[in-house]
Amino acid sequence: MKTIITITILVLCANWLFANEILNGRVTSVIDGNTLEVVTGSNESYRVVLQGIDSPELGQEFGEEAKLHLEQMILSKEIVIEMKGKDRWGNYVAIVFVNDVDLRVDLLSRGLAWAAEKGSVAALKDIENRARSRNIGLWEQQDPTPPWVYRRQQTMLEAKGS
Repeated sequence: MKTIITITILVLCANWLFANEILNGRVTSVIDGNTLEVVTGSNESYRVVLQGIDSPELGQEFGEEAKLHLEQMILSKEIVIEMKGKDRWGNYVAIVFVNDVDLRVDLLSRGLAWAAEKGSVAALKDIENRARSRNIGLWEQQDPTPPWVYRRQQTMLEAKGS
């Protein structure tokens, strides 16, 4: 029990330490439509997930388009990273800007992402709704599957161990 409490405290402290820290860096790779690898001026590497949005998975329609768009916007470019903490997989969660453009807003407005399933910010949901009403990007589809539903479906399809 003490171990669980200690681990919980350490995770909360790590999130607090990184929350709202501002870093400058360069994008070294784009993993998918909302995940990137960056290196800072002090040569520290981070895997960063954009806070508050979720792009289609690479196996979904518009997944490759979201990744390609993000690559064209930021690959090898200088960015500003506003750290917000870590997710349960150890990725850094952040708001990322390139040339004063919030990547989340750009992806949502082009119909290449959803506002997050949980804890969605109203302003991001409004941008998603505008893209929906204009039928752009993934909203060209009749009923696009959100990535969190797609991931759950993929997990259910995996063979269960006996």
